Amino acid sequence: MNALEIKNISKTYKNFKLDDISFVLPCGHIMGLIGENGAGKSTIINCILDIIEKDSGSISVLGQKNDKNNVSLKENIGVVLDASDVYDNYTVKQVENIMKDVYKQWNHEVYDYYIQKFALPLNKMIKDFSRGMKMKMAITIALSHQPKLLILDEATSGLDPIMRDEILDVFMEFVQDENHAILLSSHISSDLEKIADYITFIHEGKLILSTSKDELIYEYGLMKCRNDEFDKIEKEDIIRYRIKTYEVEILVKDREKMAKKYPNCIVDPTKLDDIMMLYVKGEQI
Repeated sequence: MNALEIKNISKTYKNFKLDDISFVLPCGHIMGLIGENGAGKSTIINCILDIIEKDSGSISVLGQKNDKNNVSLKENIGVVLDASDVYDNYTVKQVENIMKDVYKQWNHEVYDYYIQKFALPLNKMIKDFSRGMKMKMAITIALSHQPKLLILDEATSGLDPIMRDEILDVFMEFVQDENHAILLSSHISSDLEKIADYITFIHEGKLILSTSKDELIYEYGLMKCRNDEFDKIEKEDIIRYRIKTYEVEILVKDREKMAKKYPNCIVDPTKLDDIMMLYVKGEQI
């Protein structure tokens, strides 16, 4: 079963359009949702959660339609949109007393496990927590009602590397259960390179690609050549290019093939940042 099936969804605002987006997230996997600010990532998440109404297309969550009346499905979706201030005036124990009445699947043992794992203080008001502690608290709440799908919007932004690493380990542990899945929107490409199985890239409301991370990292290449060599590159081999002062950078697919085909060029492995930069700042033949 797929955790998410997004088919041709669109949403139009006055100055922005989310245009015909489709992708699939299988259970047992993590998908990174990437794109610059304003690309449409949060609009997609809000459509999935039925916070906003899409104009067209269909969304299936865990094999069901997620609408306002599907209460049982909402139990199976854990959401962390940001370090929320909803629980600022409560302690850890008081938060549990509230949440156990909200979710039928609330599990005290799971909640206690993550409170201890994250070393969250029991008697401190949440408003006095650091940003990192607030984020850990939000993740703890999301995991404690035993969801099958986690939807996370910038859950690791603004955190130090050690804290991010600790949280990423929790996400990887979560998807060890093949019935679980995570959709993680993030600007931190190194996090996604570490844990994501799939990458979906949105640019100006349009789907640029949705594919396995390994294909992007191990098959795509960043080719660099002099200006005179650039004229010899066949157009069909160029995904995007960017002319710099002393060289031209070209995003290519099938790195090994391109290295053999153009021996006078350097073909380096790519990172997600390279791919995003070339798509956003580069030009198309």
